[in-house]
Amino acid sequence: MSGFEQLFPGKLPRLVMFDLDGTLIDSVPDLAAAVDHMLLKLGRPPAGLASVRNWVGNGVHMLVRRALANNIDPEGVDEVEAEQALELFNAAYEDGHELTVVYPGVRDTLKWLHKQGVEMALITNKPERFVAPLLDQMKIGRYFRWIIGGDTLPQKKPDPAALFFVMKMANIPASQSLFVGDSRTDVQAAKAAGVQCVALSYGYNHGRPIAEESPALVIDDLRLLIPGCLGAGAEITLPDTDPSHRGGHSQTLDESHQGPGPLALARLTDPGRALRHVCIPDC
Repeated sequence: MSGFEQLFPGKLPRLVMFDLDGTLIDSVPDLAAAVDHMLLKLGRPPAGLASVRNWVGNGVHMLVRRALANNIDPEGVDEVEAEQALELFNAAYEDGHELTVVYPGVRDTLKWLHKQGVEMALITNKPERFVAPLLDQMKIGRYFRWIIGGDTLPQKKPDPAALFFVMKMANIPASQSLFVGDSRTDVQAAKAAGVQCVALSYGYNHGRPIAEESPALVIDDLRLLIPGCLGAGAEITLPDTDPSHRGGHSQTLDESHQGPGPLALARLTDPGRALRHVCIPDC
């Protein structure tokens, strides 16, 4: 059973909100390059890809402070040096995104949701100045009606303000909305907004399995949201809600595929947004 069938039986969400880094794109190589450039300019050794991967997710201010501290906990970082480092980082990161790539299945899923008439928004902690050019370069910007950067509003995730803002603009309630992310920050923001959250297993969560945060679903490919779009053997992981199972373990379900060709959902024209299976070649 697909993600949408699990979370929205017989219908689709009317609004899907996405995180960016670690969810739709792998941006760590470019972020790490900018961090290392910054550190070298400050006479410090480079941090490297692995460290930066564990530091991202809370905005560039926190990333820079963690890089200066060489630790996930940036306590004790000098504020003046942090501001100087931030300027160096921004200048380096603004100049290049050649190493950033879109994850497999992302374009297919965005295209499919667009065809179904589902509204989409992007909510990221990345500064707004970087977001639109990056989306254009990745050729996915046209799918999003609302784009909220980390400095668009006074608050950023895990504060739910951006989710509430988008739902208000869309005039769509939390019960008909979905958030898709990859980190504890995303899950916390979605829960605070009363929105179900699907988490990607491949993203950035400070080195911890995202299932520990108990999102509604954990998947390893966005196409697992779409019924029948991936064949047998694909996996969806659900948090174990049985109170007799201690430790927050997850369950894994096999995604079965039946019929001669790929299947996807197509929305009927009735007000209930009921769904039926149809064959399409590009799910």
